[in-house]
Amino acid sequence: MTDPNLDLQESGWEELRKDARKIEGDLDVKLSSYAKLGSRFTQGDTGSPTLGSSRSWKSMEIEIQSLLEKLLDINDAMSRCAASAAPTTSVTQKLARHRDILHEFTQEFRRIKGNISSMREQAELLSSVRDDISEFKASGGMSPRMQLLRERAAIHGNIAHIDDVINQAQTTRAVLGSQRALFGDVQGKVKVLSDKFPVIRGLLGSIRRRRSRDTLILSAVIAGCTLFLIIYWLSK
Repeated sequence: MTDPNLDLQESGWEELRKDARKIEGDLDVKLSSYAKLGSRFTQGDTGSPTLGSSRSWKSMEIEIQSLLEKLLDINDAMSRCAASAAPTTSVTQKLARHRDILHEFTQEFRRIKGNISSMREQAELLSSVRDDISEFKASGGMSPRMQLLRERAAIHGNIAHIDDVINQAQTTRAVLGSQRALFGDVQGKVKVLSDKFPVIRGLLGSIRRRRSRDTLILSAVIAGCTLFLIIYWLSK
C-alpha cells in the first residue's frame, strides 16, 4: 500500500503549493500598492489624472490581473494533483484555504478597481467644470457646453413637471371611475330592492300621488282666496 504523502510529492503537490504561496505574497504587495494609488483621490488630490499616473494604474492592473490568472491556474493544477493521489483531510483543507485566498484577492482587486474608476471619473468631471468656468470668465459669455447643460436641465425639469401632471390626471380619473362604479352599484341595489318588494314600490307610488293631490288642493285654495280678495277689493 503506497503512502498518500509520497504520491503527492511525486505528483508535484509541494512545488505547486510553493508557487501558490509566492504568488499570494506578490498579490498582497501589489494590492497594497494599488490601494495607495487610489487613496490619492480620497486625500484631496482631485486634479485631472496625469498621463504618468494613468500608465501606472494601467500597468499595475495588468500585473495584478496576470497574477490572479496564474494563481487560478495553480489552484486548478493542485486540485488535479490532489484528485489523482487519494487526497487526505489535511490536503483538502489546504486546497480550500488556497481557493479562499484567491477569492479574497479577486474581490479586493475588483473593489479597489471600482473605487479608482469612480474617483477618476469624478476628478475628470470636476476638471471639466473648472475648465468651463474658466472659459466662461475669460470670454465673458457662456460656453456651448454650459448652454447644453442648462438646456438639458431645463428639459429634465419640464419632463418632470409633465409627469406630475399626468400622474395627477390618472389619479383623478381613477377616483372618478371608482365613484361612478359606486353610484352604479347603489342604483342597481335600489332597483333590485324595488323589484323584490313590490309593496314598497306601490307605497312609494301612493305617496307620490297623494302629494300631487295635496299640492293641487292647496293651489286651488290659494287661488280661491286670492280671487275672493280681488272681488272684495273691487266692490269697495
